[in-house]
Amino acid sequence: MQMFQLTDTQLIQSPLNYTGGKYKLLPQILPLFPQGINCFVDLFCGGCNVGINVDSNSVVYNDIDEHLFYLFNTFKNLDKEVTFELIFKIIKDYDLSLVCENGYDYYNCDSGSGVGPYNKERFLKLRNDFNHHKQEDYYYYLMLYVLIVYAFNNQIRFNAKGEYNLPVGKRDFNKKMQSKLSDFIDRLQRQDCRFTCVSFTDFDVSALTNRDFVYVDPPYLITCATYNEQDGWNEDHEKDLLQFLDYLNDRDIRFALSNVLRSKGKENKILINWLSKNLNKYRINSLNYGYSNSNYQTKDKQSKSEEVLITNY
Repeated sequence: MQMFQLTDTQLIQSPLNYTGGKYKLLPQILPLFPQGINCFVDLFCGGCNVGINVDSNSVVYNDIDEHLFYLFNTFKNLDKEVTFELIFKIIKDYDLSLVCENGYDYYNCDSGSGVGPYNKERFLKLRNDFNHHKQEDYYYYLMLYVLIVYAFNNQIRFNAKGEYNLPVGKRDFNKKMQSKLSDFIDRLQRQDCRFTCVSFTDFDVSALTNRDFVYVDPPYLITCATYNEQDGWNEDHEKDLLQFLDYLNDRDIRFALSNVLRSKGKENKILINWLSKNLNKYRINSLNYGYSNSNYQTKDKQSKSEEVLITNY
């Protein structure tokens, strides 16, 4: 089996297409981070695009999503070759497509429409088995990863019952996705890192010092995304987070906050008011991000998102 290798200086991308991921913004964000970071805290780690690429002595990845917590721990702790063997076993057991080996004609599909028609019933069988799988072991979380790979837009979404509920997508486990996963595992297994799964309000910062750094990439209050469904992030959360950042600043702990001030005619008044009251404390770094690959493209230039990185240094 081919194993992929990468260098420590190469920017790598999360194997998850996580909503709000910051991979494309890394060339702008990373130069704004301070030098000499001891412990880097990725407080809302999501797909881990930022923490996996930061130069620091150690990393703490935190996210309130338990599925992410256990999936990333699987990638961290399970031998990479075993991980790939199990992934290919799941694909084979459910007779899912693997175009990189067999081509589109084998599945009576083409690159334009994708392999969704072939995979649909097989995907639904895997999804049902996953949702009824009793033992949450390494195999269970690799079932989840395969679901994500074969799902619509490679997304993660669970309903109120805790069931994975996305439909089948157009693509499968192609060479690019294999390479991204391999590179990610290589970097993760070399990192001095650990994962936590708590709300930011419960995250223990007592051991952090002015040599450490907290990166904060919360759900955006004024944007629409799956993480904002079912009141996932509201104004109370936003206010609590800003108080948390004030607390970090009072303790002389460096932080950076990713957010948007305005987007598609909406304005984050809570954030803007907080910034106006703390002009002498916090710095606003404007970021240039084009949403040309977004499903929510708009020709209205007034609707462009005003993305920022707010720092206390």
